[in-house]
Amino acid sequence: MEKKTALNAIHRQLGAKMVDFGGWDMPLHYGSQIEEHHAVRNDSGMFDVSHMCAVDLAGPDAKKYLLRLVANNVDKLQNAGKALYSAMLNENGGVIDDLIVYFVEDGCFRIVVNAGTAEKDLLWMNSRQAEWESRVTITPRRDLSIVAVQGPNAKARVWQALPGARAVTESLKPFCAARVGDYFIATTGYTGETGFEITLPSSMVQDFWKKLLDLGVKPAGLGARDTLRLEAGMNLYGQDMDEKVSPLDAGLAWTVDLESARDFVGKAALLAHPQERQFLGLLLLDQNGVLRAHQKVLTASGEGEITSGTFSPTLERSIALARLPFKTAIGETVKVEIRNKQLAAKVVKPCFVRNGKAFV
Repeated sequence: MEKKTALNAIHRQLGAKMVDFGGWDMPLHYGSQIEEHHAVRNDSGMFDVSHMCAVDLAGPDAKKYLLRLVANNVDKLQNAGKALYSAMLNENGGVIDDLIVYFVEDGCFRIVVNAGTAEKDLLWMNSRQAEWESRVTITPRRDLSIVAVQGPNAKARVWQALPGARAVTESLKPFCAARVGDYFIATTGYTGETGFEITLPSSMVQDFWKKLLDLGVKPAGLGARDTLRLEAGMNLYGQDMDEKVSPLDAGLAWTVDLESARDFVGKAALLAHPQERQFLGLLLLDQNGVLRAHQKVLTASGEGEITSGTFSPTLERSIALARLPFKTAIGETVKVEIRNKQLAAKVVKPCFVRNGKAFV
């Protein structure tokens, strides 16, 4: 049976095309994926991301437990509300999931994990807790919903919907969060635009969504979320990395702490098997094709593979993320095999558009 978020009925009332996503009945779009994409880039859009799972960790060993569990170093979280992006690895150094860790207060953290991996993540987390005999309680918060409001006007719309929130959140730096009553408001996102990801009780989320709708915030579905994140050069679990892929080969080396003496699950494997591939962007030079996952890339240094590809509504060109041979250079022209043809593409840094600005 498909799972449903607390906003499911509203999505249907708005005429959303619903699809299965990681076992959840979710909106793909509300009529025009392109319009939703442009709304986020140019104004404001909102996404129901309640299928993702917030997990609260509490106890005297919470920090010690996280220091062993994730590849990034939670010692960086010195102030309440600060967030950290990281990967949770298996013993072979493969990515079990990518996630965000929030430092709530001493002895208390919140992790947000992906929808399709939530069950296996919780099994893994509980098994580590038992093995390490950590004094920590792991609580999945399925009583909560998450709404992402993104775009250049997103924050202003949220402040209109939540009087009093501006005073608390206006000065928040990126990757930070603050509580405003029952709302946990974070300056995180998956679109490359400014905005908030807001966690709140599911009993309150329909009213909040309707307020934003009345203020002109455009509902957006999974389709726009994917084109936006790809333009911003952000990884998608299951495509750009998985349990067989090292974070070093997925462009996530910046999220892995190999310098400190701290040990974590997968560290020994990463040290034994350093980075083997580059994670770079591709811009299709030919207008008559679309870059897609698993297409072969032919470079002067050998073969590579596209992990995520799409047509970019902002650039009006096809773009992709790809794992390529080490010697592949930014600016190099490569060939991509598309329907038995070899089309030219330019190698670029894996960030195409952020904050409304094109980088290619």
